[in-house]
Amino acid sequence: MSGGDEVVRLTAWVRGHVQGVGFRWWTRSRALELGLVGAATNLADGRVEVVAEGSRKACEELLERLKGGGTPGRVDSVVERWGPVGGTFTGFVER
Repeated sequence: MSGGDEVVRLTAWVRGHVQGVGFRWWTRSRALELGLVGAATNLADGRVEVVAEGSRKACEELLERLKGGGTPGRVDSVVERWGPVGGTFTGFVER
């Protein structure tokens, strides 16, 4: 298995004007296009937490899209953490 085929969990905390602008819906749509499972959750401090599981290549593509400037609202920064798959997701949900 090559590095791009490795199955991983990406957790990304997105800061900016990302709540109430369709950001979670947009993230869910991009994740489903990439074949990922997970969730996009509004946090009390105004950030959105994105948890995505799937191939490393697809997770890296989602991360680039989150940082890329084509999102709804305004992304000021994205902090990422990589880890092992938790296996608790069956689809991609907005919370």
